[in-house]
Amino acid sequence: MQSDNPKQYLLIDEKPVLVHTLLKLQRSSLIDDILLVVPENDIFSVRENIERQYRLTKIRNVIAGGKERQDSVSNGLAYAGNEYDIVVIHDGVRPFVTEDMLARSIEAALRFGAAVAGIPSKDTVKEVDCNGGILRTLDRETIWLAQTPQVFRRQVIQDAYARAAADDYRGTDDASLVERLGITVRMVMGSYTNIKITTPEDLVWAEAFLKDAAVHDLPPAGYKENDDS
Repeated sequence: MQSDNPKQYLLIDEKPVLVHTLLKLQRSSLIDDILLVVPENDIFSVRENIERQYRLTKIRNVIAGGKERQDSVSNGLAYAGNEYDIVVIHDGVRPFVTEDMLARSIEAALRFGAAVAGIPSKDTVKEVDCNGGILRTLDRETIWLAQTPQVFRRQVIQDAYARAAADDYRGTDDASLVERLGITVRMVMGSYTNIKITTPEDLVWAEAFLKDAAVHDLPPAGYKENDDS
């Protein structure tokens, strides 16, 4: 990001990216509590400069993360224990999640046990070898790009993380751990605007998107999308 500041703390419209994301969850009628997982050295500043400053009353606790994302989610699950029936896992740098997306993901998880927001690939996808040689062209009709939220029945995601720990398995997302249990994870339509802010270009796009929403007097990421059909 060409900045010493971690991407979740970079500013969009004078607020940290993380705050935009947390405000969406704070305002959602579907979210009861937020367990916020951050680097251990950030806990005090996040509590003071984010939780208290923006009155994020749904934050139940700010928890120390781990070396990698999987370790951080594991810490969050351990803290949550058996209190919740449904667990919603969401990236702090995806500030354009919508209420509709949350609703459909939670509904699918209640029905099927596990659900992930995602979008169909617009581009042709190639499988390549370590030297950059194309091995084959994948069928674009079956390729979806996973996003968050990723939503699970509590026991499903706890079992998946326990199995991964026992096998010393590292997955690329939470759904991949559940898939190893032989459970089919349901894909739910996300949004092409539900980007993960990881590059300077993403930050520029996010600024423009918020400004455009303000000009048209719209909610920053919209609260209504097309259904899955």
